[in-house]
Amino acid sequence: MAVAVEPAVRKKVLRVVFISLLLDLVSFTFILPLFPSLLEFYRSQEAPIEFSSARKSPSVLAHILSYLNAYKASFSRPIDSRYDIVLLGGALGSLFSLLQAFASPIIGHLSDRYGRRTALLFSMTGNILSVLLWVMATDFRTFLLSRIVGGLSEGNVQLAIAIATDISDEKQRGATMALVGICFSIKTLPSKVASAKLAASNTKTTTNGHPAIKTNGTTKAPAKPFTRTNSHFLLNLTHLTFILFFSGMEFSLPFMTFDLFGYTSARNGRLLGYMGLIASLLQGGITRRLPPLLSVRIGVVSCLLALFLLARIDTQAGLYLATTLLAVTTATVVTGLNALSSFEAGEDERGAKLGNLRSWGQFGRGVGPLLFTSVYWWAGREVAYSIGGMGVLGVSMVVFFGLKDPGKGKKIVEVEL
Repeated sequence: MAVAVEPAVRKKVLRVVFISLLLDLVSFTFILPLFPSLLEFYRSQEAPIEFSSARKSPSVLAHILSYLNAYKASFSRPIDSRYDIVLLGGALGSLFSLLQAFASPIIGHLSDRYGRRTALLFSMTGNILSVLLWVMATDFRTFLLSRIVGGLSEGNVQLAIAIATDISDEKQRGATMALVGICFSIKTLPSKVASAKLAASNTKTTTNGHPAIKTNGTTKAPAKPFTRTNSHFLLNLTHLTFILFFSGMEFSLPFMTFDLFGYTSARNGRLLGYMGLIASLLQGGITRRLPPLLSVRIGVVSCLLALFLLARIDTQAGLYLATTLLAVTTATVVTGLNALSSFEAGEDERGAKLGNLRSWGQFGRGVGPLLFTSVYWWAGREVAYSIGGMGVLGVSMVVFFGLKDPGKGKKIVEVEL
């Protein structure tokens, strides 16, 4: 049970959490539109086809591109060289996600032991260092180091969820998770102006500690028996499997829109912006009022329909219908799973449990694009999206028949120390 917090105090803390989380997400996403030009610059500087006598060995980037070219050559149909930068960006994105999968449980455990604020400040320090390395990066090696530092220190999301959960009772939990979800939805529209304003606000709010954020990491009361309805293993496995298929589909979408409709980057940006806008409206108006398990169920069914639709569409109207369904998925599934996981965790283990949930999801996000695009290029769009649909159908079976509403069929278990 969450500690009782006065409404005014809770509102103030949630504002701090929202600002710090949104700043983190914006700082992560504002680099994404620059990826193609950045990587093209590094490739032209460091990975020429023939190396001069002054360069005795290939650069790190040249090695990576050689592996990607070998990967491309393994497919039954040729892959145009215009996809080289896309594949390189995808490889860096997978690396970032896999590093988060490694670091998230550690950061979560540290937040339980030493306090949320301490862990949050550590995470933000790592984010700042990552951005500084990126700003100073005149070569690909330094740029790669900035992504590694960022991946290993990225903990703001799970810590924001843990802090918000600490000050929310069970009735407020769904709305609180939706608040976090809104940040994810609007991150597709980052701007430098918003970043500057949020940076100024966040400098003030995170340095002024608040009792509701701080937890005592030196002394703990004996753990009490905690009532669980769903096992964390099942929740984590659901998260992993869902993200595996969803992230793979998401990464392959620009390839599909180019193949079918000749979409440019600008048109793909409008498509993804539409999806982010719909997801934000849903989370702000509907998701926050839904029970978390119902939210997850709605989302996986929408994803299932979208995947089978994407396997067969040949019109832009069909594409936007599938995108609308994916917006529903974006607005519901991860938000609901975070809420369910928070229900199943005691106060002295919440950071670690939410960190594990995020870790499993980030592992799926790290390997999903590679697996999905491999099937896409080996067997074609229809096969890839049909397999993805069958995978999400399996996730749906678990969600509908394996997970239960918190409070039904509870079992008393001891909280792990």
